Amino acid sequence: MTTTTSDIPSDLPADLPEAGTVRLVDHLAGELTRAGVTHMFGVGGANIEDLYDAVHRGRAVRGVVAKHEFAAVTMADGYARTTGRLGVVAATSGGGAMNLVPGLAEAYASRVPVLALVGQPPTGEEGHGAFQDSSGRAGSFDAREVFAPVSRFCARVENADSLTELLPRAMAAAQADPRGPAVLLLPKDVQQAQIQVPGRGAAPTPGMPMPAPRASAAQLDTAVLTAVSESLRGAGRVLVIAGEEVAAADARAELAELAGRLGAWVAVTPDAKDVFDNRDPRFAGVAGVMGHANVEDCLRRADVCLLVGTRLPLLARGGLDRALAATEVVCLGPESPFVAGTALGGNLRDALRAVTGRLPPRPRACPEHAGPLPTPMPSPVSQTRGRPIPYTEAVAAVEAALPQDAHVFVDAGNAGASVIHLLPAPRHGRFVVAVGMGGMGYTFGAGIGAALATGRRTYVLAGDGSFFMHGMEVHTAVEYAAPVTFVVFNNNAHAMCAVREEFLQGGVRSDDLFARTDLAAGVAAAFPSLEVTGADDAAQLRKALLRSNAGGGPAFVALDCDPGEIPPFLPFQSFTEATENKESPVERGIVHVG
Repeated sequence: MTTTTSDIPSDLPADLPEAGTVRLVDHLAGELTRAGVTHMFGVGGANIEDLYDAVHRGRAVRGVVAKHEFAAVTMADGYARTTGRLGVVAATSGGGAMNLVPGLAEAYASRVPVLALVGQPPTGEEGHGAFQDSSGRAGSFDAREVFAPVSRFCARVENADSLTELLPRAMAAAQADPRGPAVLLLPKDVQQAQIQVPGRGAAPTPGMPMPAPRASAAQLDTAVLTAVSESLRGAGRVLVIAGEEVAAADARAELAELAGRLGAWVAVTPDAKDVFDNRDPRFAGVAGVMGHANVEDCLRRADVCLLVGTRLPLLARGGLDRALAATEVVCLGPESPFVAGTALGGNLRDALRAVTGRLPPRPRACPEHAGPLPTPMPSPVSQTRGRPIPYTEAVAAVEAALPQDAHVFVDAGNAGASVIHLLPAPRHGRFVVAVGMGGMGYTFGAGIGAALATGRRTYVLAGDGSFFMHGMEVHTAVEYAAPVTFVVFNNNAHAMCAVREEFLQGGVRSDDLFARTDLAAGVAAAFPSLEVTGADDAAQLRKALLRSNAGGGPAFVALDCDPGEIPPFLPFQSFTEATENKESPVERGIVHVG
């Protein structure tokens, strides 16, 4: 959920630069402040150190140093998703710059507004053997060609004067539909150059980005609006499938009002559990491969399926294609859906309000439905010493302890699929799943960025594979006293890969099954000040989480799970059913997502 005004200071600091000549980086830091940015995430280096110096001296934007540039991007991503503001990441040239790419790809695919400020060698050294040269000269590669495919805007700031034009364009591009990253390449000498700026309290710099203008209801396609409204008015039963754009557009209230007027069931995509109250009688469950059978049942009974703020990618429609093909589909959102239907583009909030305004004013009760009942899965033959904690028990413990204003960040893998299926979203916090690229380890940085931005308790729910990729960002949480609770489901495996190997490749490899690691003991030894718990059962897990809620800083909890436990993931369910029925995957019609 977007933070309230109490989460972020509303008044700008008084220490913006006076009129006169200042370094470009001082001007840049001031412009970030004027745009409402409160944190800049990144990793330092010689070709970005001047910007860090400016941020430190200016004191208005807090510089946060991560352990890895991928995590720094995800911190900016988590910041943007929980505040509704522009996330900012800064990194140096060379390997630091290249480490940004996978994080920017996630922000690009998930439509998250992020500004990346990337240091470059001095312009006079480009093409002359400069260390970490990526100017495209003299046989070096061109950084612009690397970043362009994962950004909405990418430019090299060739001289100080050009920043006054390029910075507003980059900020506007990041925040316009479709949202996504913008990249500015900043040579070191340009960062150090002097620039003339207006004084404190002066009018904004010409071209300074203001909030992105929204399309008004009058700009919506009237003919399409009429067609969509008539379809919905004439429908006896409607299933709404709502997506992450509802959260990005802060349109939860409009969605709830429309659902009430329609008497509709409401399902959500895997990355949008928080856009509709999961305890509302209308809530049908999660759609797609990590979802609930009730959604397909409601879809088959519906006269119209209304997509709100989702293009319905494969993860959200897996298992639903046949029912969708037999149902009229209408869509509200800024981008066209991946399924056939009538699409009303434009600003989502305005579209929701316009359609609602053409419906009868009284709310209707939704038809009876089963609700989001968990999918029963076969019990594993334990491959773990001792008693592993089943996902159902572990997630129930998290649910019992989770504050209703907390943010939840769910990582990839078997544990993540179980959490998406089983854990209701908090009523007043975000429930974030990065399905744009689905990169493992996303949550460790993103959770820290969200916690530092909002001051709210934030839960990171991840497997051991994700922890081994980027879990040392725990150090960043400790350094900045971020209120993050890291919960690591340790099955000593890349278990999702291991399950695929078993069912699709005859279990001929054991590469993804690991020797046991005591994560709690290791993390406790590395960070003596961190509250660390190795939970032996669900009761201990719940107690540890409640203790973390009462504290002000980070906490770490590890629990043992079984790599043989099959999560409620539709492709795996079809594997097991095919095995039980002695059918081949082809005969059964296995659902594939990768």
